[in-house]
Parts: sequence; structure tokens; C-alpha cells
Amino acid sequence: MNLAIVVYFLGWIMNLEALLMALPLVTGLIYREADWVYFGYVMLALATVGYLCTRKKPKNELFFAKEGFVCVSLGWVILSFFGSLPFYLSGAIGDFEDAMFEIISGFTTTGASVLADVEALSHSMLMWRSFTHWIGGMGVLVFILAIMPLAGSYNMHIMRAESPGPSVGKLVPRVKTTAKLLYIIYFSMTVAEVIALLIGGMPLFDAMCASFGTAGTGGFGIKALSMGYYDSAYLQGVVSVFMLLFGVNFNVYYLFLIRKPKDALRCEEARVYFAIVAASTALIAWNARHFFAGAWPALHHALFQVASIITTTGYSTVDFNLWPQFSKMILVALMFVGACAGSTGGGMKVSRILIGVKSVYNELASLVHPRSVKVVKLEHKAVEATVVRSVNAYFVVYFIIFAVSLLLISLDDFDFTTNFTAISATFNNIGPGLSMVGPMGSFGSFSPFSKVVMMFDMLAGRLEIFPMILLFLPSTWKKS
Repeated sequence: MNLAIVVYFLGWIMNLEALLMALPLVTGLIYREADWVYFGYVMLALATVGYLCTRKKPKNELFFAKEGFVCVSLGWVILSFFGSLPFYLSGAIGDFEDAMFEIISGFTTTGASVLADVEALSHSMLMWRSFTHWIGGMGVLVFILAIMPLAGSYNMHIMRAESPGPSVGKLVPRVKTTAKLLYIIYFSMTVAEVIALLIGGMPLFDAMCASFGTAGTGGFGIKALSMGYYDSAYLQGVVSVFMLLFGVNFNVYYLFLIRKPKDALRCEEARVYFAIVAASTALIAWNARHFFAGAWPALHHALFQVASIITTTGYSTVDFNLWPQFSKMILVALMFVGACAGSTGGGMKVSRILIGVKSVYNELASLVHPRSVKVVKLEHKAVEATVVRSVNAYFVVYFIIFAVSLLLISLDDFDFTTNFTAISATFNNIGPGLSMVGPMGSFGSFSPFSKVVMMFDMLAGRLEIFPMILLFLPSTWKKS
């Protein structure tokens, strides 16, 4: 383990977080709120520690997979610890474990909240809360790779550890250029959404917060009714469209940028993703039609909730906790499916589901024709055996963690629907669940122990499980 490069990298994460806190600080100054001072205190602490960690560049800059995973995992923990301090120091969130839960939910783009009255927060706190979604959506470490060269080609290990999906490749030969392209696309789409919401009459502050939540597929609302507060089919429609767009693999947008639309449209994962959205929307609109005045409102709200859940954003326009059981079960199923690999969405990812289904089909085919050789293919290309193996391992570990987490939080003695959907919502980085943790509820009733369990689940879900588990293996910390 090259601890020197790990500490150096963590120092840059702290320096970057100090810089990013300037946005809520300026927001507090604009609205003449006293809370801005707490961001100033934390920025000073971050800058001081960050400077001490980065003042001397390590002689050995190379790091391998082990260092990359540790940098990512510890980076997110440190990011969350300092990010929670403004909430806690200002008294906006009185208990430290609640402040940590809220900020981890923000950075991991989960959107699960412990707050009973979100509108009681100041503008600066609301801005920071929503901005953490945007920071965590693409990944703060990917941003660092975009602005500073580190460890040559080995920094691909960091991108693989932080980017969602069964495998991550480079859009272009250099990882730094890839990271820049990803952030250019990410930033441009966010600005486009802000402009579209402003055209619909949404205030600038609200438009920025809503866009940060949509881009990061996080879903922290600044109103108690979430997007239901904005009684406008246009505004809700804009958010629906952008939620779906941010759930698409960013490689597709890169192919459009380099004028290869045919290659982009051939993306099998994206086609299946939109097919699932269309089928789920139609089924829910039909099943829940009696809750609305007509076919169009039913279709509109069904599409919004399907887009929100499959992309793991978590916004809501209505209390879907009141919908028929069939509709709610579809939404629960979508929580597990998630968005595309290489997007800002959470969940298992459509590509993993595809690889898993095709692996099962090949296994069944081999029982009928034992001598046949079947290869899993995506977009007419053979999927490497190592990728199939890692997907299978992911499913096993995923369900073990899910089952253990569900068992642990059941100590709080809440009903099964609350517990099951609470773990589904946090582990898959969704936000709201059903029953007590529905769109009009919160996670505040859980015990501190259960909140710690769900904090781990949120981090593990965002980082694709394995980077978090590696922190607890003794072999990770042995010197190379």
C-alpha cells in the first residue's frame, strides 16, 4: 500500500471540497443569512488540512488497483464527514448521525432524508444539500482527474472504482481527457435544464437546486411536496425528460458528439432501458388511472415516477404510496434495476441485468445442448469472461449485504414494507421508499444504529460495493 499517494490524493479532495463550499457560502451572503459563516469555518479547516497533505508531492506517484479503491472509499468518507459539519455546527440538524446521514445521502445521490420540515432550512443549507447531488453524481475524484495529472495511466483504477457499472472504459486514450469530456457533457446538460426550467417560470434558486438533484439523480427537494409543489405540467415534464437523459450511459452522448449517431443508437443497454421505462409507464398509468382526472394526467405522473425511480432520482409529484399494490410493486422492481452503466444513476444497472439474464439463458441452453459453447454478447460483441464473473460476484455480495442490512434494521421493529423499501431505497441510492419512508415520510424515526447501517449501504451502493468492502480487508493495508 502506497500510503503517501493515498494521503496526497485525499488532501486534494479536501482542497476541492473547500472550493466547492464557496457556492453555499455565497448563497448565504446573497440572502443575508447567518449560516454562511459555518461554511467559512469548515472551508478554513479543509484548506488547512488539505494543504498539509499536499504541500509535498510523494516521490512514488504510481498506485495500483488497491490504492485506487482505497482513495475512492476513504475520499467519500472524508468528503461526507466535513460536508456534514455545516449542518451540525449551525444547528440545522441537531444530531451528528443525522447530519452524516443527510450528507451521505446527498453525496451518494440517494435523496433519503431525516428532515421532517425541509423548508425550515436556510437558502445556503438548501443549496449545499442539493449541490452535493451534483458533486457526487459524476464523482468528485473524476473531477480531480480532469484537472490534475496523477499517476499516469494508473489513475484508471480511480475512475473504475468511482464510476457506476460493471466495467468502465476510456472514451479517448487519455484518462484525463476522458474525465474532462464527461464533465463537459455533465455541466452542459445541467445548464440546459436550468435554462429550460427558467423558461417555465421557476425561480433561479429553485431551478438550480432542482437541476443539481436531477443531474446527480439525487432528488433532494427544497419543498415539502418535492416537485409536486410546482403545479406545472411543463416544469414536471422538463424534469422527467432530464432524469431519463441523465440515466443514459454518457458514452452514448460522446458518440453523438463525434458524429456517430448510428453507433449511439445501437446501444443495447439504452434501448432496453427506454423499453423498461415505456412498459412500466403504460402499466402504471393503466393501473392507477382511477387516481387521476383523465388519461393524460395518469400518463404524466406515471412517467414522472417511473423516470424518478429507475434513474434513482427520487423526486415525486404525487404520493405514490397511495397507489394500487401492482403499481407500487413495479416501482419497487425498478429500484433494483436502476439506470444505465456509465450514467449518474444508481441501482444494479441495466447492463448487469442484461448480462445476468443472458448468462442464465446460456446456462439453460447448455443443459439442452451440453457440447455447445455459448458466449454472452452485448451489442453483438462478446463480453469478457472476467466481466461476467465480476457481475456474478456482484449479485452474490449484493444480496448478502441486502439481507444482512434488512435483518439489522429490523431491530427497530418497524413493519416489513418500511424496512424492505428503506434498504432498497438506500442501497440502490433511490431516496423514498414506501410506508413510513414514502415520499411524504422520512428516515428520521430509525435508530442511530439503523442509520449507520443505511449510511454504509448508501456508500456501498454508490461505489458499487467492492471499494467499501476492501477497506475492511487486512490484506488491503499490507505494504506492497
